[in-house]
Amino acid sequence: MMSLEKLFIALVDVLDGDLDIERAGRDALLKASDKAELSASGHHLPDEYLDIFEEPDAHPVCDLIANTQFEWAPPTTSDDPKYIADSTAKAHVELIGPDGLVKSNQIRMGLYGMLAGHEYGIRTHLAEEVFVMLAGEADWKTGTAEYKPLRAGARSWHPSMKPHANRTRHSAFMSVYIWQGDVSTQSYFYQGR
Repeated sequence: MMSLEKLFIALVDVLDGDLDIERAGRDALLKASDKAELSASGHHLPDEYLDIFEEPDAHPVCDLIANTQFEWAPPTTSDDPKYIADSTAKAHVELIGPDGLVKSNQIRMGLYGMLAGHEYGIRTHLAEEVFVMLAGEADWKTGTAEYKPLRAGARSWHPSMKPHANRTRHSAFMSVYIWQGDVSTQSYFYQGR
């Protein structure tokens, strides 16, 4: 068993914004930090992620992420074939949540990244959501706004049922995400591109 306490505490520092959802994320990480363990040995991330972790603006927590052998896999939020096809380029691990390393029905929080040259199209869900960029670059879109490029430290916040999407161009990215409210995937709808 490997303790994830150091990583959870480091992620508390990442969530330094004023949004209620980030405060809830900090509280959840602190409460779970002494329980957070990784039982199975997974595998390292592809080099494209490790390369962006070395960029000057990458958050220091990326060192801990790079050295933790999570069971990285595409997310399984939907069984829609379009969603599954668009998810092959994603790396995901749920840290806290119904399917997380630490169980919770109040919040969903994890690490999520995507390789360069891919798109995760328009989707909606009941949960409020925030992504905090840790490394690399991604374009984020909320509602009818145009895509906006974001780098480490930037946030993309999505109120309940607000359509949103993201894509990558020349760089992979890694982020930490939080869902708050109805964290089930029952209301998740993937429209795609």
